[in-house]
Amino acid sequence: MPFEVEELTGDVSLIRAAGRLDMVSAPGLRSIVADALAAGRTRLVVDLSDVAFMDSSGLGALVGCLKAARHAEGDLRLARPSAQVVSVLRLTNLDRVLAIVGAPEAAYEC
Repeated sequence: MPFEVEELTGDVSLIRAAGRLDMVSAPGLRSIVADALAAGRTRLVVDLSDVAFMDSSGLGALVGCLKAARHAEGDLRLARPSAQVVSVLRLTNLDRVLAIVGAPEAAYEC
C-alpha cells in the first residue's frame, strides 16, 4: 500500500493511504506514524478515502498508532473513511474510539 505524508500547519501530519490496509501494509503505517511522532508531529490525520479494504491487522495498526500518538501527548484522527472501512469500524465499535472527520485539513480546527 502506498502512503503519502504531507505536513499541514503546526504539528499536524496528513497520511494518505490507498488500496488495502491489511497485514502486509499495516507495518508501513506504523512506521510512518512512528517517524512523524519522532519528528515532533504529534497530531496525525489518516485519510482513508481511497482504502478499499481493511482487516483486523489494519484495525490493530490504527489503534496502535492512536496509542502511540497519545503517548506522545498528541492524537490521531481518521478522515473520510471509505464505506468498507466505516463498516468495519462500526462492527468492532472502534468508531467510538477513533475520531472520524470529514475534510483532513479541518481535523484539528476548533
